This record gives sequence, structure tokens and C-alpha cells, in this order.
Amino acid sequence: MSAYQELERRFRRLSNLRDALGLLRWDSSTMMPVGGAEARAEQMATLEVVCHEILTDPGLADLLAAAEQETDLGRWQAANLREMRRQWRHATAVGADLVQALTKAAAASEMVWRQARPANDFQAVLAPFEKLLALVRESAEAKADRLGCAPYDALIDQWEPAGRTETIDPLFDDLAAFLEDFIGQVVDHQAARPAVLALDGPFPIAAQRRLAEKLATAVGFDFAHGRLDESLHPFSSGVPEDVRITTRYSKDDFTRGLMAVLHETGHALYDRGLPSGWRHQPVGEARGMSLHEGQSLLIEMQACRSPEFLAFAAPLMREAFGRDGPAWQPDNLYRLYTRVEAGLIRVDADEVTYPLHVILRYRLERAMLAGDLALADLPGAWNDGMRELLGLAPPDDRDGCLQDIHWYEGAWGYFPTYTLGAMTAAQLFDAARRAGPEIAPGIARGDFRPLVHWLGEHVHAKGSLLSADELLTEATGRPLDPAVYKAHLKARYLA
Repeated sequence: MSAYQELERRFRRLSNLRDALGLLRWDSSTMMPVGGAEARAEQMATLEVVCHEILTDPGLADLLAAAEQETDLGRWQAANLREMRRQWRHATAVGADLVQALTKAAAASEMVWRQARPANDFQAVLAPFEKLLALVRESAEAKADRLGCAPYDALIDQWEPAGRTETIDPLFDDLAAFLEDFIGQVVDHQAARPAVLALDGPFPIAAQRRLAEKLATAVGFDFAHGRLDESLHPFSSGVPEDVRITTRYSKDDFTRGLMAVLHETGHALYDRGLPSGWRHQPVGEARGMSLHEGQSLLIEMQACRSPEFLAFAAPLMREAFGRDGPAWQPDNLYRLYTRVEAGLIRVDADEVTYPLHVILRYRLERAMLAGDLALADLPGAWNDGMRELLGLAPPDDRDGCLQDIHWYEGAWGYFPTYTLGAMTAAQLFDAARRAGPEIAPGIARGDFRPLVHWLGEHVHAKGSLLSADELLTEATGRPLDPAVYKAHLKARYLA
């Protein structure tokens, strides 16, 4: 067995352990009773350490060096070896004790957050949150030394390979400046049009669930290889053969839960479409979270808020809730789904104001990591940032700094991938429609196969063979270009 073949064997074992760990995390967010939290934290910490030990085995460095001298590796094998070394570099930067402590602290913080958010009690989560941040900071500093970058960049790199603030800062500053004027233009434009007619509720949860399943199936979600459940915060998890997505429903507004399902369906399609021939190998994994969020936002924002989709979905919505009338016609539904209005909740935000929610979190988490913002001062800083960027502030922490799970579960450096993903989604959808004139008519019939086929060929099946910019360039003819995103916003909201 060559050095490279031995590496493939070891990474297959690692992948299976991580798959099991992912399902434990899914269960803790959906099914696990509160009393199981301590035992579950111990289980996950043990598995994390076992995975860490596989990557930090002293023999792995020798195998990587030997495999890099092999001259008969194909293109995919060479890329796989590159991704193996990347994972090894991250893992060997931190010790097993830190990995175990970080996993336990994240589980403990998350479980307290699950009770603190409904209770609007930021003080309850503050102590475990501070403990978690201290460990996140320790890990970031260790990885920064190893990667030769700033600590926050080391955190971004975990989610977005080679992602750096020096690239993100000008993109976000330019976008924030653009949106400052653009939002006012859109609001004025909307005011000159007929008012949006409200949809009359309440909307039974069971009916919402059936509608969500029907539309997710139309988009391409395979319930023979996946589940739809409920959780406090919508997410996607699982493995390509068994994808788990969740949402949360409101009796007063079915559009929130439905759009969350369609968003997570985009994630699921990416996972299901990854190259099966490279399953359990690093090169067979998704190419970073900006592309992953790009897939979810492409489905939710680009495709499922389009006039074509709402023409298809309108009769299904009327049937689901036994409603009819002008409010339930496609033109009103389109105005409803594209209405721009600043709100408090990121996951419910419209497409135009959404990036500002992300930019706020990006700025705050950098300040917290650097120690420039004390966690005790987070609620006030959050409210100040909301006033500055969106012109409103939450009445309580439940709809403020407690609304997202990410920080409280240790996912730092993740937030910028949402807006990078929105830009990616616009660019890919634009290229797909130009290459496939049958895509828009297909969506109008509820036939997403032409779109999913194009995404499968140009994104999903590529796995981690290419960098994000290389993949975008092959698929669209250019690397990430915010001009495409701005053009999309102007065409949709000012036309």
C-alpha cells in the first residue's frame, strides 16, 4: 500500500467518525431531552478527541510528506492530498485537551442558550459564553501561529479556506455603502406601487409542514435520503446519504418556516450532489461555506422568490390553507416575498437588508475575539449596531444578541460566509439562466431538474477539487464579482 493509499484509508475512518458526530449534534438539537445534555457533551467530546488523534498521529506527517513525492497521482488525488494537509495543519495547531474542552464548553453554552433565548435572559448564558469564548480565542491564536495569519482569519479559514479579512472588509464596506442609499430607493419605489395585501392567518402547523414537504420535494429534496424536523434554529446536517434539515414554524406567518425549509433544501441538494466516488475523502467534501450558503440562498432567494416560482406555488398555498382571493394571487405573493422592510431577525430578513445583519455580526465577533468588546457589553453594542445599519433596535435580547445560535455553539468566523454566499448565489444563478434558457420556465412548472442539473455539474460534483474562485471562474467566467449581486438587486427591486 502506497503512502497515499494509506492516507485514504485513514481519512475514510475519520469521515465515518465525523458523520456519527454530526448525527449526534443533529439529535441534540431536535430530539434529545434536556437531561441528556451532559452525557451528550461527553460523547461528542470523546469523538472529537478521537478524530483529532487521527489527524495528529505523528505518522500522518510522514505519510503526507511521502505521498507528496509520489509522481503518479491524478488530478483528484493531488487535490485530495492538498485538502488532507490542510486539515492536518489545522488539527496539529491545537492540543487534544483544548479540543475536548472546547467541545464540552460549546455544548454547555448551547444548552444554556436554548433556555436563555425564550426566557430573554442574556445574563443566564453569560458565564458559559465567556468560558467558551476564552477557548475559541485560545484555539484561534494557536491556529493563527500555525497558518501565519491573524486569529480571526484563522477562524474564517475553518469555514472558508483562504478567506481573509483583507478581502472581506472592502467587499462589506462597499456593500454597506451601496445599501445605505439603495434601501431608501427601494422603499420609495415600493411606496409608489399598490400596497401588499396581507395573508390572513392563522396557519395550522400541520398544514405548513405538508406544504413545506411538497415544495421541498418539487425543488429536489429526496425524503428517502433525508428528514425534515423542527428546531429552535433552522439548520442542515447529516451525510449525503441521509441529509437532515430543520425549520421552525409560526402560526401567524407561514412564509418564515417555508422559506427556511427551502433555504435548507439548497444545502441538502449540495450535500446530496457531492461526488460519490470521493465519499469519505476531503476532496469529496463541499468547497467551503460561501459556496454552501450560496447554494441555499440560490434556492431560497434567487429561485424561490422569483415570479416563476410563486406562480407555481400560489395554487399549492391556496390549497394548503383553504384560502383564495386577491392576496393569494401570484402577483401579490411576489410583492410579499420581495417586500423590503428592516426587521429585527436575520433569518426572516428580506434579501436587501439581510447583508446588513451579517455585517453587524461580522463586526461584533471580530471585536469580541480581539477583546475590544466585553461580552457583558454585547447587548448594548448589538443595539447600537442595529440602529446604525438598519435604523431600529430590538426591545429585548431575545430578538437581539440571543437570536442566533452560532456564537453560543462555538461557530466563530462563520457569519461572513452568508453574505459571500449571497453574492455567490446571484452570480451562479445568473450564469445558470444564461446557459440554460429552460431553467426559468421549468421553475414556473415546479420542475427544478434543469437548475439542479446545472448546479450539480458546475458546483456540487466538483467537491473540493478547486478553490472557490476557481470554481466560480469555471462556472461563470469570472471570480466572485459583487457587481453581479448589485445588478440582481437593482433588477428585482427597482424594475
